[in-house]
Amino acid sequence: GGDLLLQESKDILAINLKYYRYQSNLSQEKFAEAIDTTFLYEYQLEKGKRNPSVNMLDKLSTNISKLLNYDITSADLLSYDEKKIISSKRIDKRNSN
Repeated sequence: GGDLLLQESKDILAINLKYYRYQSNLSQEKFAEAIDTTFLYEYQLEKGKRNPSVNMLDKLSTNISKLLNYDITSADLLSYDEKKIISSKRIDKRNSN
């Protein structure tokens, strides 16, 4: 519902990171390695527990772009997108089985 629009940026980032990781077909550990961050940091981002700096968002978007071979901007990482939310919910379900 519309309540999702009230989510904080870090919650939207968490959803989008899960989505991009799903696209990359990598485990959290491998994804963290590929985007040049630690497993713990990536895990915390996906849980919405970290507030990355603007520099960190730039680094993440650059590295995810390289990984997936299409352009992702820092703004994309923080953009609400219904399609990504649906995908990330599926990922959550798949991971909890």
